[in-house]
Amino acid sequence: MRTITWNTGSQCLTYIDQTRLPAEQVSVETRSVTRLADGIQRLEVRGAPALGVAGGYGVALSCLSHQEEMAPAFRESVIRDAAHLRATRPTAINLTWGIDRVLQTALQENTPAAAYAAALREAQAIEEEDVALCHRIGEFGAKLLPDTCTVLTHCNAGALACVEWGTALGVVRSAVKVGKNVSVLSCETRPLNQGSRLTAFELQADDIPVKTIPDSAAAHLMRKGMIDAVVVGADRITPDAVFNKIGTYMHAVCADRHNIPFYVAAPYSTLDLSQKESDITIEERSREELAVCGGKQLMPDGVPVVNPAFDTTPLSLVTAIITDKGILRYPYTELAEHDERVET
Repeated sequence: MRTITWNTGSQCLTYIDQTRLPAEQVSVETRSVTRLADGIQRLEVRGAPALGVAGGYGVALSCLSHQEEMAPAFRESVIRDAAHLRATRPTAINLTWGIDRVLQTALQENTPAAAYAAALREAQAIEEEDVALCHRIGEFGAKLLPDTCTVLTHCNAGALACVEWGTALGVVRSAVKVGKNVSVLSCETRPLNQGSRLTAFELQADDIPVKTIPDSAAAHLMRKGMIDAVVVGADRITPDAVFNKIGTYMHAVCADRHNIPFYVAAPYSTLDLSQKESDITIEERSREELAVCGGKQLMPDGVPVVNPAFDTTPLSLVTAIITDKGILRYPYTELAEHDERVET
């Protein structure tokens, strides 16, 4: 199963609508950049690596849809579509990375047909690269887990957040693959419950032991000695902080207090070495996500909300960053020096 891929026969993008899980597994097929942008905004497709792939295919869709235009109108249309896609999720760097990589490739061509062909090849290359790098992340990360352990996860950093295998859950899967006895505590991850809806769904399908807990139970379970490691994904990593689903920082603080290793698993493309935490915009989600659940009103009309999609965790609280190129450790001089020296 691939979360997102290109349907060669229909010449369209296909992805699993994650808002419908776990009740039903439904795929979306689209040739529309506007439809893809709406799907990204609605979290039909989500997760940093998957967004990188989606962004790349979004540029290919744009090139396909503007085939009848002449230069420079074609170029302007594709650049405009790319900007529209970029704006859907401002915090996650992989979306912008995938868009810019494919856009740069496409705009080097002289005709719309050649631009489309080049864009599609580059987007497909990103998809295949994601499969390989997630397996490498898993292999590196599996070495860090004890032979028998319980891992706490937050949000969903599994196959559904990538093309397949996953980052944080890729570490779990790879550890199980080499014979380690790993069970998972999946935080529900309010307000959209990506942990209970998606992570638990994936692990149950793989017969990996999983229990879902309220987000607020994590510290209690750490204090009781029921958690051996925390493994999360990331949407952006700057030289001073990890950006991930809101609630991640809380787990990092609690893990530090209870001497539990806190690992971040992410592809190297998630590293943003040119900016600092203060430079990044944290996405604010809608009031409806907090005010309504399953059609039931959860709070009085007129009460405003604060609903950030992400928080930031200082690198001083991160035991190690597990990348496809190896393991980075505190004080993370590799990030400060902008080089690629890592432990393998």
